[in-house]
Amino acid sequence: MKKVVTVGVFDYFHLGHLRLFENAKKLGDYLIVAVQDGDMILKTKPNANVLYTTEQRIELVSALKIVDEVVIYKDVDTFLPTIDFDVFAIGGDQNHEGFQRAVKWCEENGKEVVRLPRTPGICSSDIKNRLLKEK
Repeated sequence: MKKVVTVGVFDYFHLGHLRLFENAKKLGDYLIVAVQDGDMILKTKPNANVLYTTEQRIELVSALKIVDEVVIYKDVDTFLPTIDFDVFAIGGDQNHEGFQRAVKWCEENGKEVVRLPRTPGICSSDIKNRLLKEK
């Protein structure tokens, strides 16, 4: 069985997230979605306006029939070595230092890395900004 993992915050869940999961699932037989721990989000982005708790985001993602397993992670580069997977599916915008270290680890350990395109016209930051303006 070929296992695929993708990671993210998945707050303000939207069509782009669903498309990511659909495209990631096509890369294998089993899709693991890692949801970032809320405390870690606020540690790295103290001004982040997080709508859902970690548990709520896990519940949302777990409800999707395309997702086989949901786990929590803090830092992507220290998380990946702890799970069993074959393909690391990431979005084109996921390229900060932690992702760079994670990709390097994958390359050094025989894991395939696939960059998936963003869904045109959909962005979590834009959605958050729009909602905040409507208040």
